[in-house]
Amino acid sequence: MDIATVLGFTLGTGLVVFGSLVAGLTMGDLIDIPSVLITFGGGLSTTIMGNPLSLFTTIPKYVRFAIFEKKSDVAGMITRLVNYSERARREGLLSLEDDLANVDEPFLKKGLQLVVDGTDPELVRNILETDMANIHARHEGNAKFFGLMGVYLPAFGMLGTLIGLIQMLKSLGTGDSSAIGAGMAAALITTLYGSFGSNLIAMPIKDKLLTRDGDEMLEKAVMIEGILSIQSGDNPRIVKDKLASFLPPSERAALDEAIGG
Repeated sequence: MDIATVLGFTLGTGLVVFGSLVAGLTMGDLIDIPSVLITFGGGLSTTIMGNPLSLFTTIPKYVRFAIFEKKSDVAGMITRLVNYSERARREGLLSLEDDLANVDEPFLKKGLQLVVDGTDPELVRNILETDMANIHARHEGNAKFFGLMGVYLPAFGMLGTLIGLIQMLKSLGTGDSSAIGAGMAAALITTLYGSFGSNLIAMPIKDKLLTRDGDEMLEKAVMIEGILSIQSGDNPRIVKDKLASFLPPSERAALDEAIGG
């Protein structure tokens, strides 16, 4: 589980609720079903209109991805690639075929299989980079979905507020002035929901998905360079030094200790 995502959402929600209670509101004052339907129903519906329906069906998957997915372990991947390099240099590229059954990363497994099959290095690079670009485009599409939702939610919050104001103004004609304050409060709840949904749900999920994508693209770039270095028969030390350049200096010392050198 990603602690930052859960902590940020819990803290943000808690502070909003706490501040509201301190201001004298009750939980009942903050809950309004019609406002929920207008804001979240309208925002979600409009987002679906501007995207393929298939993206809508993947929302639960990508919410889980944002919350539960582990951060890519680039240093660990470099260690694995250096180990493959040592074995390939010692026993030949075909020896890697024995390891393929134990490779749980589809992208890495595909690359190693291409190498074992004797595929031309340039073709290996083209295949893997195309695969990587398609994964990136898919991730961007899902992040865009939540980004658009973050734009539309406040808009529908304002729309709900306008509906509430219309209802409030109608009550003026009845001479019931006591309903004005309650009507104004109900009208503003949709604006609150729109701002909350955008800034504490949709936009943070979008940003987290883009962060996850950046981490995954870095790891896949390391895989591509490592696979091609293995195929070209580079010295394992050269492979390690080449791939270590993808890491920040603070992590390179730990990599040296893990691998040696």
